[in-house]
Amino acid sequence: MKKIVVEGLKYKYPMSEELALQDISFEVEEGEFIGIIGENSSGKSTLCQALVGLVPHFYKGAYGGKVLVNGLEVRAHSIADISLKVGMVFQNPFTQVTGSKMTVYEEISFGLENIGLPREEMRQRIDEVLKLMKIEHVKDHSPFDLSGGQMQRMAIASIIAMKPDILVLDEPTSQLDPAGSEEVFHSIQDLSQQGITVVMAEHKMEKVAQYCSRVLLLHDGKLVDFDTPEKIFSRDDLKDYGVTAPVYTKVCKSLGIKKLGSDVYPVTLEDAELALRGAMK
Repeated sequence: MKKIVVEGLKYKYPMSEELALQDISFEVEEGEFIGIIGENSSGKSTLCQALVGLVPHFYKGAYGGKVLVNGLEVRAHSIADISLKVGMVFQNPFTQVTGSKMTVYEEISFGLENIGLPREEMRQRIDEVLKLMKIEHVKDHSPFDLSGGQMQRMAIASIIAMKPDILVLDEPTSQLDPAGSEEVFHSIQDLSQQGITVVMAEHKMEKVAQYCSRVLLLHDGKLVDFDTPEKIFSRDDLKDYGVTAPVYTKVCKSLGIKKLGSDVYPVTLEDAELALRGAMK
């Protein structure tokens, strides 16, 4: 089942002379974990905002084409309607903290209160996401007493608690250390395996290669390619688009060793190890 359909999407910010997105078209199936990669100003954040309705409803500007998320055409529905089906996590968690709640527990409950969820179900959902994001131990702390990584995980938890059909994340691990990043990616993969469709803009190529089912490569607002991590990171022209392949891919490419039984290079440690062992036999 197609959860996201983008057809000929074009967008230009107010007062800008350049298109931020140029004729973007792609489809995403239910339960897929999609990575969006590209250099700064390639259009990653703008595309994420287009999937949740901030483009064009909030940022205005010139807009063309069609975006459907969970069957809703974004331009024809309000952000409030879309937010019931699609959740977004921003790069900076401060943009998602309400500032009106005294504890992490209350902050996560904010959205659930707004949709009138029964108290018992609220408690169950909050307890689940606190455990999922490994922040149970700070549930009674002020949101503003958290570290950057803890605050980001709280922001993710507040969105996951709403149980969206689609989750859009704009570089959510940018403020996390390696251990925190791994926890976030693993948790989001679990959500994807439960049927939630995930779209994540990200700069950490090793994580994208390890966790994403497909990768969308953007450059200057244009869709360059949309394929498996192996196909994308095996491209010889990645540097032309400001993207560096995972270290395992670079090592195997320098040695001319491809993934076993294929014409692409390994992108994960496990596949690289298998390929290297096979080459030594």
